[in-house]
Amino acid sequence: MLLIKLKIPFFDLRMKIKNKLLITFIITLVFITIYCFVMSYFSPQEKNLEFANSEMTLNADDLVNSFLVNPEYSNNLYTGKIIEITGFVKKVTFLNNRNTVLLYSNNKTSGVICDIHPSQIKKVKKLKEHQEVKVKGICKGFLKDVILLNCHLDFKANE
Repeated sequence: MLLIKLKIPFFDLRMKIKNKLLITFIITLVFITIYCFVMSYFSPQEKNLEFANSEMTLNADDLVNSFLVNPEYSNNLYTGKIIEITGFVKKVTFLNNRNTVLLYSNNKTSGVICDIHPSQIKKVKKLKEHQEVKVKGICKGFLKDVILLNCHLDFKANE
């Protein structure tokens, strides 16, 4: 009986230490999770391309034809890069709080979809169909059209 009483305080001490370590670990894990969530929420999601240098400059026809002729090579060459495209406006849309400019290409079924950065709304509203534009954006690839995201217009509208 005396032997059991001696072991119990030691056992309680070990349990207290394990409980403290477990609670410290859980609190640390909670703080790390909160920090990651807060940092991802407040960090900028879009790269501002207004003053960024483009890695390539080409016209809409060449870009679309490149993807149609050799999609794998074009994906490796253009995807994820800042490119500057010159083309003619086919359509401007303002659906779902997104400003989108569609550019013509020689191919009747494909073109370039430019998702415009919200800071460019004044310029986009002044665009007219068949107007020549220069757009800088991040190429995301090709589905039926070439897709550029976070685009900036590098000209003064209607000039």
